[in-house]
Amino acid sequence: MAQRGVQLDRETFSCSICLDLLKDPVTIPCGHSYCMDCIKHHWDGELIHSCPQCRQSFTLRPVLLKSTMLAALVEELKKTGLQAAPADLCYAGAGDVACDVCTGRKLRACKSCLVCLVSYCEKHLQRHYDVAQLKKHKLVEPSKKLQENICSRHDEVKKLFCRTDQQSICSLCSVDEHKGHDTVSAAAERIERQRELEGSRLNIQQRIQDGEKEVKLLHREVKAVNGSTDKAVENSEKTFTELIRLVQKRSSDVKQQLRSQQEREVSRVRELQEKLEQEISELKRRDAELELLSHTEDHNQFLLSYPSSLPAPLSEATHSSSANIRPLSYFEDVTAALSAVRDKLQDVLREEWTHVSPTEVDVLLPAAEPTSRAGFLKYSQEVTLDPNTANTWLLLSEGSRKATFMGHQQSYSSHPDRFTDYYAQVLSRESLSGRCYWEVERRGGRVFVAVAYKNISRAGDESLFGLNDKSWSLECNQNSYSFRYNSIETPVSGPPSSRVGVYLDHRAGVLSFYSIVSETMTLLHRVQATFTQPLHAGVWLCETAEFCKLK
Repeated sequence: MAQRGVQLDRETFSCSICLDLLKDPVTIPCGHSYCMDCIKHHWDGELIHSCPQCRQSFTLRPVLLKSTMLAALVEELKKTGLQAAPADLCYAGAGDVACDVCTGRKLRACKSCLVCLVSYCEKHLQRHYDVAQLKKHKLVEPSKKLQENICSRHDEVKKLFCRTDQQSICSLCSVDEHKGHDTVSAAAERIERQRELEGSRLNIQQRIQDGEKEVKLLHREVKAVNGSTDKAVENSEKTFTELIRLVQKRSSDVKQQLRSQQEREVSRVRELQEKLEQEISELKRRDAELELLSHTEDHNQFLLSYPSSLPAPLSEATHSSSANIRPLSYFEDVTAALSAVRDKLQDVLREEWTHVSPTEVDVLLPAAEPTSRAGFLKYSQEVTLDPNTANTWLLLSEGSRKATFMGHQQSYSSHPDRFTDYYAQVLSRESLSGRCYWEVERRGGRVFVAVAYKNISRAGDESLFGLNDKSWSLECNQNSYSFRYNSIETPVSGPPSSRVGVYLDHRAGVLSFYSIVSETMTLLHRVQATFTQPLHAGVWLCETAEFCKLK
């Protein structure tokens, strides 16, 4: 209570212009007191001199004489040690919203009125709590953007929202340039957008929960992989101890191969885990932004911020770790083979070695990519083109392995799988999964050698190979290459060639393109992806392309 009394005394002896203790106090004819310099500067250049508080005007500029009594009281107040302003007397700083009513040094606003379009400090806001008519006004947190609520053309408050033009407008706008448009109140539009925002937040929160579950699954998989590998290493060491004089070198090789597989698999799982954790972090950040937006009390500010603040439609997670979690093998095949080898002679050991080597046992990781054309040909795939998908500008021949661009359209029957418009492309009959390899011979101009999901669009720009997330394509020109996926183009360097080899390991998510000159293969581009559906080979061409017979 004593502190409140001191505060009142201080306010009594403060200048209402600078809001500080009076300096050289003077009292003007109406009875109000000011700092001498403050009132002088206030009256300088004015034709009519009036009191800043009561607005009483004086015909002649009053003569200012220092008030000795007030000066003495102010000095006495200073001696109390309360020169600094009390804690609740906060002046507006550079980043604050200032009170629009305060004169001189302004106090920080505590509320803004959406009806008056004025920001008030606690002192000047009191009338909104005392006057019945003002109690109905909408008070919000202090805002620097109140003037954005005023229509610049009609100087009226924007209380409507034009859905046709997606902008806030005033009532005069609705009968002027927005006449006939779909308009609603700003409050009604806010309610609808708020509903959309809450739906997006629920979607994000569900994604966060799903992602956290995935991370736990991946963590368990890491432990299982480590346990599986450790057990296999232990069994292999026991077996090789009995065969130490014959297979000491090979024991070391198997151990190294097992550890290598462990490292690669753990690295794969941890990479998925890291990606999911990063996505969860991003989703939480976006959720926080949406939550902040949802709490905006000013309808117009909400609507102004809405298009830029709301995230784009949520896409499915880039990687589905559940699809990548494979049943784990504990290297039983390795252990069994080693047990059999233990009872055999050295010559039998040489014959059975291919069953023992972990590189030949399908455990955690797929086999390595071949290093020679002969190795690739082991996985050669017969590819024939599906006439039902062929664009009408293409003619198929050579048992549907060859496609040629014609100068006139072919009379194909109508089919929902057919590529329309002006993109001369075609897909294979065969769906591709597992490990497979094929080659495409091109003649003439540009050719896109591609793979795509069956459900790729059949019309429009989104149907062109490489301009969507359902296809991967290598563009082959006379002396250059480029790779496209989801409309992102990547320049590719390599020797010019009329023949391109394509290697696919669907399970491992590997897609590789090779330039072939004679028996020499040069890697042009390799893609690491997660394929969620079987793929089909495809080509887009402007002259001729043929899928080669490899057997």
